[in-house]
Amino acid sequence: MFLTELTATSRVTVFPLGALTLAYTSQSSDARGLGDIGLVAVVDALGDGEELWRLARDLGGRGRDADQARWILTQASRARVVAGYTDLPYATWTAYIRRRFGLDGSYVNHDFLFTGRITLPDSRSGAGRRAAGRRG
Repeated sequence: MFLTELTATSRVTVFPLGALTLAYTSQSSDARGLGDIGLVAVVDALGDGEELWRLARDLGGRGRDADQARWILTQASRARVVAGYTDLPYATWTAYIRRRFGLDGSYVNHDFLFTGRITLPDSRSGAGRRAAGRRG
């Protein structure tokens, strides 16, 4: 069950991680526009975001939720910095947030991590598949 449906327009980086195709963007919790929320979501109609946490535990070797959250944000931040994946500068998307995690301090400029599932405007045209094939 998803807790929140969120629709916005922002820069989205689509990238592969393990067998998943993920999308990373940021949002702000207030009017200052600081991007303090990192949103990392699965680009898959059947996904719910929990597979990302399992990947952080299994592949990332992280046992605690806080460590898993930091690992997820590290992978997303790395994908954006590398710029070898699909970058959608003004994508309008809808995310179905399953989990919200408050970090104990700012990490890669985020205080919160939201995970779940996301739909992108060109998901049907293969943005996720293109991302999976590109390596930086």
